[in-house]
Amino acid sequence: MKIINALKKSFYILFCVAMLSTSFMAPVSAASAAIMKIDIIDYAPFPAQIGEYVDVRVKIENTGYGRADSVSLKLDPEYPFSLDSQNNAVKFIGILSPDQAAVHEYRLYVDEDAKVGTGSVDVYYQLYEDGVWYKSSFKLNVGSSTFNSKGTIELTDVSCDPVIFMPGDSGTVIFTLTNTATESSVNIGGVDYDTNARVQSAVLKGVNGIDVASDSYAGSGVIGPGDSIILSYNIELEDDVTDGTYYLDLSMVGNSHAYNNNWRIPVKVDSASVKVIPSKPLVLANGAGTFEFDVANMHPNALSSVSVKLSADGVAFSPEEYFVGSMGNDELFTIEIKAKSDSELSSVPVTITVDYRNGINQHSSEVAVRELTLVTEEESNNVATLTTVIALALMLGVPAVVFMKRRKQNN
Repeated sequence: MKIINALKKSFYILFCVAMLSTSFMAPVSAASAAIMKIDIIDYAPFPAQIGEYVDVRVKIENTGYGRADSVSLKLDPEYPFSLDSQNNAVKFIGILSPDQAAVHEYRLYVDEDAKVGTGSVDVYYQLYEDGVWYKSSFKLNVGSSTFNSKGTIELTDVSCDPVIFMPGDSGTVIFTLTNTATESSVNIGGVDYDTNARVQSAVLKGVNGIDVASDSYAGSGVIGPGDSIILSYNIELEDDVTDGTYYLDLSMVGNSHAYNNNWRIPVKVDSASVKVIPSKPLVLANGAGTFEFDVANMHPNALSSVSVKLSADGVAFSPEEYFVGSMGNDELFTIEIKAKSDSELSSVPVTITVDYRNGINQHSSEVAVRELTLVTEEESNNVATLTTVIALALMLGVPAVVFMKRRKQNN
């Protein structure tokens, strides 16, 4: 009895310790489940101008699975940047639930003695009051955008590779920026100006589901009248992006702020791919046969390296993989695949898999599962009858020939 009481007492102590441990660990687990992502989504003007203010927008997003109950942001810029007021350094955000984000704008001053180049700003955040501050550092471009040139930059061409993206794809967006001036100089108000143009910076901004993987363009080279500059940016699409047309923002700083431009760049997404459709029933007679399929490209632009593969238990296909090659939009291709089987089942499922490339992106998808019917056919009655007739003819034919020969000899 004493042993039983001792065991009960020990169990009770262990239970209390476990409960206390759980209660102490719960807040830590909740805090650790809230994961923050910090980013400077944009700043204007771009680049930040020497001796002027620049507005910086900071985004904080909870990408974790738990809620953060008391989120704060703090900005700590380095020279040549300084806050418009130290009272604006800390911003209390409050509650951020999973997948929720907040954006706060800071105003910084660029020192008059700053040099053209980059400057750093540190962004801190904390999850709860009096908690630990976590730091992320960012670079901001510093420059001058005042030139007396009068050349005007226009967006003259936009192309994408691939032309139309699929979810999960990576690719390139290519821009052609052209100085539309036709003469080397222009007279304005009695003053002659050159018509050169500059692209001091060009920033492409992504949207939800599409990220820009390339750095922004920054330069100060001269583009003469009629000349062009080609810029390219790599973009990445998320796997769950839906079909449709998305517009990326291209912001350019030209000769001066008066020559800045903003364009909306369309990027099309379409998940349609390749269909493989049997053109006649999938029936295998006496363990052998040939199947015929129509392969159709349903995607709005051309696909390359298209191949079709069939697989089924107990069935051998020839060829194992049918290589079609490149297929244009709405192109239809008919293929034949031979099959042999020693299965005793009446039917087996056949999996149809298609591999193809959209631009540089390799795709592989199971497009259909079809039922293959296995039948055993006896020799046809007509064939048997024909065989019998031929046999009788051969048997009767021999005496008839002999009789005719004898008759000729008698004559």
